[in-house]
Amino acid sequence: MTQSNYRPTLAIAIKLASMQPPEASDTSALAGLAGNNASVAIANNLLLHPGEPGEMLVQLENLGERALRWRLEIEGDFPLNWCSWQQEEPEEIGANQKVDKALCFQIPEDYFESQEALNYGRSRLKINYETQVYVYAETETARQLVAYRVFNLCVRPPSSYLNFLPAIYREVDFIGRFLTIFEQAFDPAVQTIDVLWAYLDPLTAPEALLPFLAHWVAWPIDRRWDTKQQRRLIRNAVELYRWHGTRRGLRFYLHLYTELPLDEDLPEAEKHISIEEIFSNGFTIGKTLIGTDSMLGGGRPFHFIVRLRPSASKQIDERLVRYIIEREKPAFCTYDLLILYN
Repeated sequence: MTQSNYRPTLAIAIKLASMQPPEASDTSALAGLAGNNASVAIANNLLLHPGEPGEMLVQLENLGERALRWRLEIEGDFPLNWCSWQQEEPEEIGANQKVDKALCFQIPEDYFESQEALNYGRSRLKINYETQVYVYAETETARQLVAYRVFNLCVRPPSSYLNFLPAIYREVDFIGRFLTIFEQAFDPAVQTIDVLWAYLDPLTAPEALLPFLAHWVAWPIDRRWDTKQQRRLIRNAVELYRWHGTRRGLRFYLHLYTELPLDEDLPEAEKHISIEEIFSNGFTIGKTLIGTDSMLGGGRPFHFIVRLRPSASKQIDERLVRYIIEREKPAFCTYDLLILYN
């Protein structure tokens, strides 16, 4: 916090304090060589970043021997909607008492990118604004100006590069603005590196990158699948390869398409994706009972039944389901497909 003092000849003293880190001020570390007046001017700055709130603390002190009713007003060449200060009625301050008030400012987040900022008809974008603080003493019949102060609003883009410099350089406004040029230029590349993992995850990668990720895992792109389903398939391609030709692999593939639950804790006959394998020993003398666990001719060895139980509101493409089963099942197996809508 940096402070500057102003002691008027009348009954109220006013002090301003910028509620910001000293190294972020729009100042020069060498300005102190210019004398005390330069130091006072340096303190009367409030640094604002687009989209971030800033506060200027105003402290009033009644130097008189009697209470005063006061009102504070704000003027300046900045848009009025940047400041949230409002005072409906005059307030009273007792003799030799102090009152602290905060002036809150916030500029639009797109200040540097808005159409007004990009207007080519302007010679330069305004980034410094002057603000006047007036304090009036009021009675029932009149009011009198008893104190005033002036400070500057300095609008600057935020810069993280300043954090890597010694403190003396962070206090030089030109260096901060100069480094911002490079930060804005390199920021897209830095942001991309920070989230590089998201570009390699099929669930979060840009849609244009999905064919590249699918090629990594040798997964064919099928236009019958929507983008969400394609992402899920590419993400789980290795898992599907691992369990290819098994009941677990087929159930998982159907789960990715239909989004029906796997129901690991339910018996096979009650699952939303039920795959029932039909086994028999055929004609084997001495080990089986005819009609019970064996058959004579016309058998269907290596046969299974797939039952899907979607809700009535969910439509299942039977041709696509059969394509999935044909892709996953062993070549010598046969199957029946039943889609049972609830």
